[in-house]
Amino acid sequence: MSEWLANHPEITSVRTAICDLNGQARGKRQPIKFAQKLDQGGARMPLSVLNVDIRGEDIVDSPLVFASGDADGVLNPTERGYLPIPWLKTPAALLPMSMYLENGDPFRGDPRHALSDIVARYAKKGWRVVVATELEFYLTESSGPRLQAPVSPRSGKRRDATDILSLSALDAFDDFFSELYAACDAMDIPADSASSEGGKGQFEINLMHTDDALKAADDAWLFKLLVKGLAKKHGFAASFMAKPYDDGAGTGMHVHFSVIDAKGNNVFNDGGTKGTDLLCNAVAGCLSAMSGSTLIFAPHANSYARFTAGSHAPNGLAWGYENRTTAIRIPAGDPAARRIEHRVAGGDVNPYLILSAILGAAMLGIEDDMQAPDPIAGNAYSADLTRLPETWSDALTAFQNDPLLPRIFNKTLIENFVMTKTQELSYFEDLESSEQVDLYFDTV
Repeated sequence: MSEWLANHPEITSVRTAICDLNGQARGKRQPIKFAQKLDQGGARMPLSVLNVDIRGEDIVDSPLVFASGDADGVLNPTERGYLPIPWLKTPAALLPMSMYLENGDPFRGDPRHALSDIVARYAKKGWRVVVATELEFYLTESSGPRLQAPVSPRSGKRRDATDILSLSALDAFDDFFSELYAACDAMDIPADSASSEGGKGQFEINLMHTDDALKAADDAWLFKLLVKGLAKKHGFAASFMAKPYDDGAGTGMHVHFSVIDAKGNNVFNDGGTKGTDLLCNAVAGCLSAMSGSTLIFAPHANSYARFTAGSHAPNGLAWGYENRTTAIRIPAGDPAARRIEHRVAGGDVNPYLILSAILGAAMLGIEDDMQAPDPIAGNAYSADLTRLPETWSDALTAFQNDPLLPRIFNKTLIENFVMTKTQELSYFEDLESSEQVDLYFDTV
């Protein structure tokens, strides 16, 4: 048995968990007495599980199901190892997994392997990517006929108004946030500052930067599971749905990244405010692949309700210095920390896919010496720009036809992602608006 489990004799069960293409945790529960088998690897689960749709149903006509006999893959633990599950009443452990084929090769339909492939391309240059994420989410009442902000356990009042950067809004849910930070420490999730945001019951927590992009994606994925689990424990519901309220602020996930060389130097730093040619190459790559990657940044029908002018959800291909109206922002500050902020994605994304798309596009820009257009000054929403696909269907088409994406993602992952999004699109149009909210609120 692992050292971690030996040091936690209170644990009674283990959840093996793997991230599917929609960012959902799929796995099994096992009694602790069988944990030694998990330590040694070799747990098994159908390959098709990574490609089920948002409802957890098999993809019709997927080659991973009946055509191949619905074959098993082999699950091996990731570098993360065992973690506590703080939202459960009975002590339990979570063991994150990755999927492999019977011969030991990575299964290329696993989104974590997609990011691992991108990280390896940076490593070949002697580089490491430094990544930080900002995740917004909503707290709501856990039941009722409509979504609404929860009643504060401290005041007994409901905050139905926008309250940006309000300390009292945070303090109203201090028990929840205090337990959330303690749980993040226990799970090695580097939670930094929390703030109240522009929606009623909306908050944001920043996760600190790390020079391990895989860990950054793990952190974001586990954080989403943790927030939703702890909210239920406290009598609320939590969601990273892109647009839960028609008249409210959208939910975003911003990604900051820089690149350091073997000596620890930031290759984007020129000692001034502009940044190096490599930074501009990376920006150009991100812009070039942005339209084709929109299906990853906005993976569900509800995602497109977030892209409205003036809503801090950029929808045009532009970049700028210290400009939050652009899709790509270069923050000010110490030149040694010069970095790129990618501001397009909603909170409903798969963290492994979004980092693969962003970092993969940046690498293409560097490899091809792409040249960025002039940076935008002022309001990018009013500028004459090429816009991202405006509908889910258009984004699906752009994803299938973009010539850059096969240089970022493996063919197997592209095909599987198209299948799961096509099936989701096919039945979504038949749902009532309340059914649409129910579908996404609890899943993403």
